Amino acid sequence: MFAIPLGDDGAELRPLETWHAAEFLAHVERGRDFIGTYIGFVDAVVSQDTARELLRRYGVKRVADEGFLYGIWTGRAEPGGGTLVGGVLFRVFDARTGVCEIGCWLEPAGTGRGLITRACRVLADWAFHERGMHRIEWWAAAANTASTAVARRLGMTREAVLRESSPRGGVRHDMEGWAVLAHEWDAREDDEPRA
Repeated sequence: MFAIPLGDDGAELRPLETWHAAEFLAHVERGRDFIGTYIGFVDAVVSQDTARELLRRYGVKRVADEGFLYGIWTGRAEPGGGTLVGGVLFRVFDARTGVCEIGCWLEPAGTGRGLITRACRVLADWAFHERGMHRIEWWAAAANTASTAVARRLGMTREAVLRESSPRGGVRHDMEGWAVLAHEWDAREDDEPRA
């Protein structure tokens, strides 16, 4: 197993795998209402078996090189320790076309620390620099201002608004499509101060 530090605060990015099912379920239970406002997978994760099944499906996607799922842990006291507070994923990963989609979620205990932005930068760097992807997409409900703010911080451009296209919780949400291209990502990096 690997863990990628997300900064000096002890937060880490790690693969989220089937053996994390109990921990994943506990995380979903802590944040069900908050996460479920915009993220549908929480409806399916109601037991350790259903948590394992969702994680298994992403394991299959990883083997097929079509999707990847990572958890964000905070408060690491020892290797493999800490609390799972959210995650990021390549919901879609198409190496043939060079297009992928990043998504994210957090429980309330993980908000306000830049964890999603930091984790998504790791995913974008890997997608562009290691895998040679050309385009990364980001889809979010327009009302999910925390998610659209991450897209902006990642240097993405809003390209589309699909009006009332996503029903969730009895509400039809407008969905915004954001994207960043490889050359834009590299230009953004050139403008950032190096540590």
